Amino acid sequence: MTVLETNYDTALHVEIRALAKARNAVILAHNYERPEIQDVADYVGDSLGLSREAARTDADVIVFCGVHFMAETAAILSPQKTVLLPDLAAGCSLASTINADQLRAWKAEYPDAVVVSYVNTTAEVKAETDYCCTSGNAVEVIQAIPADRTILFCPDMFLGAHVKRITGRENIVIWMGECHVHAGIDPEHINHMRAAHPEAEFLVHPECGCSTSVLDAVSSGAVSSRQLQILSTEGMIRRPAESSATEFIVATEIGILHRLRGENPTKVFHAANDKASCAYMKVTTLPKVLRALQHMEHRITVPPAIAARAKLAIDRMVAIGGTQPSSPIAGQSDDPGE
Repeated sequence: MTVLETNYDTALHVEIRALAKARNAVILAHNYERPEIQDVADYVGDSLGLSREAARTDADVIVFCGVHFMAETAAILSPQKTVLLPDLAAGCSLASTINADQLRAWKAEYPDAVVVSYVNTTAEVKAETDYCCTSGNAVEVIQAIPADRTILFCPDMFLGAHVKRITGRENIVIWMGECHVHAGIDPEHINHMRAAHPEAEFLVHPECGCSTSVLDAVSSGAVSSRQLQILSTEGMIRRPAESSATEFIVATEIGILHRLRGENPTKVFHAANDKASCAYMKVTTLPKVLRALQHMEHRITVPPAIAARAKLAIDRMVAIGGTQPSSPIAGQSDDPGE
């Protein structure tokens, strides 16, 4: 049994689906969740896509199978709905590298700076932010800011370094934060896998911080851009069917392999490193989802004043984009999906 395979109680699956219907609840699951969580969900996608789905749904209850900052974003975009996180331990190592007090202190050192925060941040940090960004629109966001303005970029140091290199802007100051999963997707592992599978396409999905280090490695030259595709979530799902390649090396958290294999059963997928697993994404289990629906726990709310300020930064992100791959590197995708 591989790290992505699992056996689970189908009766529990049926019970969850029945209770979700009774509660008029929608179950949203991130691509990095356990396979059984993805299988029980109404929608599977990345954090921004799921938040958009949360805003569109007619459901009264949103069970967000992801991590805490994602549930917060859903609550900000859907304040009239009940947002539940099945396990409060579902945090984010990248989001935890900066808090609102730290950001305020940093801003005080650069009083005229514009703050750009990766979407992997808490609502309180977003409230102190001028623009949010995703890995897909980080370059566009930076380019929308006047060239003479200093930019404070947080919390992902790899995405920050990549954006600084691509834009050529020297007035970007970078917070030294990182995702714990990225350490499993380093140039050494990538180059080893590509040597072992020379005909495989190399797919990079930088959403969620776990492979922003790959963007940095490619733009710095540490990893070759040969047969490279930098893709959004839906672009990554579609690419194998569109490509003549039969083998793919995937640089992101391993949870997405479940969906890739399910939707492309005739293709072969290799993880850039099969140890690149987010412990926080894996804390959610089927019994916890059932309990969330039974007891309507744990409800995620954001104070209105913080939500209003955070939503402004999120709205600016959406207005600029958020769907294009962020780096003009040879071989990348021009897919518009996020």
